[in-house]
Amino acid sequence: MFNSLLPLIVILVLLLAIVATIKIFMKQKAQGEQTYPYEKDPALFSPAERSFLGVLEQVINNRYRLMGKIRLADIVKVKNGLNKSAWQNAFNKIQSKHVDLVACDPTTLSVIFVIELDDKTHKQSKTQNRDKFVDNVMRAAGIPIVHFTAKNSYSLQEIESILLQAGVLVKS
Repeated sequence: MFNSLLPLIVILVLLLAIVATIKIFMKQKAQGEQTYPYEKDPALFSPAERSFLGVLEQVINNRYRLMGKIRLADIVKVKNGLNKSAWQNAFNKIQSKHVDLVACDPTTLSVIFVIELDDKTHKQSKTQNRDKFVDNVMRAAGIPIVHFTAKNSYSLQEIESILLQAGVLVKS
């Protein structure tokens, strides 16, 4: 009798194994989707930022290499000599903030100056406090920062004039 049930038992065990494997696969797939709930952002820069960048690149004319949306922690570091708690506190303040554009030496990629494009959100007190903090960090690190007001269009002469006044561009 057992011999006649053996093929049925084997088939039943195989079916259970297949069902279990499918359940495990489906659970892992669902967890993977939950673990990585990300999608591609359509553009790195807003239309206003792209417009500004296009004019800025013409003014810069390959004198600098421009990098966009760079974290403060990637261009400045916390000074040595602080205790661990003070160092961590200072690092935490810069790790998730970024600047709009960084102009670097095209050969060494050392930071020459920073550009912030200020849109209407920069009139809010929270953003103004953030801007003051970033300005002070740049000042402490010896990196010039130049603010431009975001608008619909820009002229080469206007951007060049502001960069010349800030002392980060030499008339070519």
